Amino acid sequence: MHMFANRSYRKSNRTKKVHFKISELAYGISAEILQSSEVDHRQRLSTELLDELCDLARIDIVNVEISSAKQHHRRSKGRVSMRQYGYYKPDVRYIYITNHTAVRGQPLAAKTFLNTLLHEWMHHYDTHKLKINSMHTKGFYLRLGQLEKNLR
Repeated sequence: MHMFANRSYRKSNRTKKVHFKISELAYGISAEILQSSEVDHRQRLSTELLDELCDLARIDIVNVEISSAKQHHRRSKGRVSMRQYGYYKPDVRYIYITNHTAVRGQPLAAKTFLNTLLHEWMHHYDTHKLKINSMHTKGFYLRLGQLEKNLR
């Protein structure tokens, strides 16, 4: 493992919590997201929530795009074997999330949508607050779980 990746991996696993308090505004916006399904509404709410989380974490804001496209997916033996709900591009501080399911093109379930949004934002937090190469470590999922729990 590359030395920077190894250091990032260890720091990610040592950091089990986000170190800021969730505001009433962030809590309220996340509750609204859980009642939403339309792309434009989710776009506005996602921008508001991520701006607030970035302010609370004292990091640069991230741009978010909620797309009406279907999820990127792969099929194997006639079934969906992989789906990509969204991604984060750290070099340009950009999050992209699809709002529609891979096969039927229905709006993503609200909880799945919010979890995806927070997952991608956690990569931003890792990159800009923790100053690490964000990866899916046990620490990453502990931080994400704490954030999700505090927003509900």
